[in-house]
Formats: sequence, C-alpha cells, structure tokens
Amino acid sequence: MVQFTYNSNAIEGNTLTLGETAMVLEGLTIDQKPLKDHLEAIGHRDAFEYIKDLVSEKAILSEAVIKNIHSLVLINRPKDKGIYRRIPVSIAGAFIEPVQPVQIQPSMEELILKNEQWKSTLHPIERVARFHLEFEGIHPFIDGNGRTGRLILNLDLMQNNYLPVNVKFSDRKKYYEAFDTYFKNDDVSAMAELIGINLLERINEYINILSDSQTLENNEEWEPEQ
Repeated sequence: MVQFTYNSNAIEGNTLTLGETAMVLEGLTIDQKPLKDHLEAIGHRDAFEYIKDLVSEKAILSEAVIKNIHSLVLINRPKDKGIYRRIPVSIAGAFIEPVQPVQIQPSMEELILKNEQWKSTLHPIERVARFHLEFEGIHPFIDGNGRTGRLILNLDLMQNNYLPVNVKFSDRKKYYEAFDTYFKNDDVSAMAELIGINLLERINEYINILSDSQTLENNEEWEPEQ
C-alpha cells in the first residue's frame, strides 16, 4: 500500500518521500509539506482499499465504478471529483489530443464496450495495457487521470487473478515513452512489457517472502539433539 501510493502519486508530482507517505498513512502530519500532498496519499489509499473490495465483490467495470475511484483519488478537489471535465485540455509532448468535453461520455462508453469485446481476443495483460492507454488518451477528468487509470489497471489485473503492479516513479520515463509508442505507432507492446516486467517483480517478491517464511518455520521446528 505504501509503495503503490508513493509511486503513483510521485509520478504526478507529489513531494512526499516513501517514508513520509508511510507516516501520513499512519495518521501523522509532515511539517512543511503541502496539505494537498497529504490528502493525495490518503485518497489513493482509500481508492486502493475500494478496488480490493470490488475484486472481492466481483464487480463489473463501469463508468460508475471509474467515477467512484476518481472521487476517492481527488479528495482534495471536491468540486471536480467523480465528474468528467468540462473544459478542453492538452497533454504536453503527447502524440494525441484528448477528446473534447462533449465527446468524453460516448468515448468512455465505447471504451468500456470495447474492453468487453477484447476479453475474447486479447491476452489479459495486453488488454489491460490497451485499456490503460486508451483511458489516458481520453483523459476524462480535469485531474487525477493517471492515478485513477493505474488503479483501474490494478483492479482489472486482480480480477483476472494477477497481482497488482507497482508502476514505479523511477520507471516514469519508460512509462511515458510507452504512451508515445502507442499513440504514434498503435503499438501496445511497450506498455504490455512494462506491466509484464512489474508483474514478474511482484511474483518474485512474493516467492521470496514465502521462501523466507518457510525457512523461518523450519528453523523453529528444528531442535538440536540432547
């Protein structure tokens, strides 16, 4: 939780360190750090707990679910949370122009429909990668699109019995380049590879935890001969 919250928020400019994020999630206040950064950490934590509940409930991804996730993420902007943006925006350096406000609703409906269709033709990792790329291209909200998109990505992965991935702040250059590759060449492979690599890292982390736990258990069971 701490790592996911720190990395996802840091990608978007949050100034809390990993240690400070942990302290905020424990209810502490960091001196000389903006209230916004504190609220972003709390909001991301609550949103991640929400998607874990959605996995348990076997909920279907919908516009309502996406808006609920965004409402938790954008806790610091009550007038904008869970509401599609009302003004045009541009993404600096991107190869795509986000859709106009009037096009957001039909574009989101179409994306959710296509996502269901992709389930019969695409590998789950390729599908979640493509959905993430398309969602960020639509850029449906005035703020919080990146954090919301990565939470949706993990919701979909967990619903398909994968571990959630932690897109790290240190990998942000590769992450942004994956968007450029997709919107310039219609090539999803860079994002799918980034997700796949992160999945392997998570699996290895769990294997190491289980291995260490088994070693500890064996050591506790062993008693020297008298």
